[in-house]
Amino acid sequence: MKKRIRKAVFPVAGLGTRVLPATKVIPKEMLTVVDRPVLQHCVEEAREAGIEHFVFVTGRNKAVIEDHFDHAYELEDTLKRRGKTKELEALLADTPGAGNTSFTRQQAPLGLGHAVWSARDIIGDEPFAVLLPDMITLPGARGGRCIQQCIDAYNEHGGNIIAVEEVPPTDTHMYGIVSVGNDFGHVFEINGMVEKPPQGTAPSNLIISGRYVLEPEVFGILENIGTGAGGEIQLTDGMKKLAETQAFHGVRFDGKTYDTGSKVGFLAANVAFALSRPDIAPDFRKELKKIVGAL
Repeated sequence: MKKRIRKAVFPVAGLGTRVLPATKVIPKEMLTVVDRPVLQHCVEEAREAGIEHFVFVTGRNKAVIEDHFDHAYELEDTLKRRGKTKELEALLADTPGAGNTSFTRQQAPLGLGHAVWSARDIIGDEPFAVLLPDMITLPGARGGRCIQQCIDAYNEHGGNIIAVEEVPPTDTHMYGIVSVGNDFGHVFEINGMVEKPPQGTAPSNLIISGRYVLEPEVFGILENIGTGAGGEIQLTDGMKKLAETQAFHGVRFDGKTYDTGSKVGFLAANVAFALSRPDIAPDFRKELKKIVGAL
């Protein structure tokens, strides 16, 4: 019997060098898209999918992340005294309950695989989700954001799930790529993975896009697999080894993903998320038309 996906890992120890100087002092995960940090969007995506326990793998100078997901008593008291009930209720709704968050340190930048492995004792012997905090998503026609569609696929097929998206064939050398086995439409069997293949050698144009459901056996593999590309412990290498004994399925996410770790992706995310908000979209659309009209 399949276990329910209750926990999610958020690797948040990265330096954010692609968007310097903004991330010199502020963690990249705390840069705001519209009115909330990028990481808050990821946590909301996980919560909407039924995740109950949020595990953050942090690094030095990331204490503000822990503070963000805690009560801010002075602020809450000020809002209460000033009668700002709507703002207070919104703030409290975004705060996880007691015991629903865990924080662990990745002391050295040894790669995504090492970050996921660092959460092993908190996750324990159960399947779990992984959400890369650079990537934030909006739902598609099938409903639900990306990790919801991954969990739906897990509930149907079991095993391990990877979200994928299409890129132009000329860009495949920049990503982890999967090869397609039996194809069921938006879900398919994965029969191979390769990290950043040389241009012209990729088995498909489907990239690994930052959302996963993994079985706990991956931890033992990551502990012993050694370093790969870039001298880091690569999650893709761990998944390739796990695929020798366990099934992997890909999910073609039909919504939209924004890479907020790049400057253009960050700007595009702000526009897209603002236009998705009924309270902001009408006025923002007017301003956007003015800007576009001036081009």
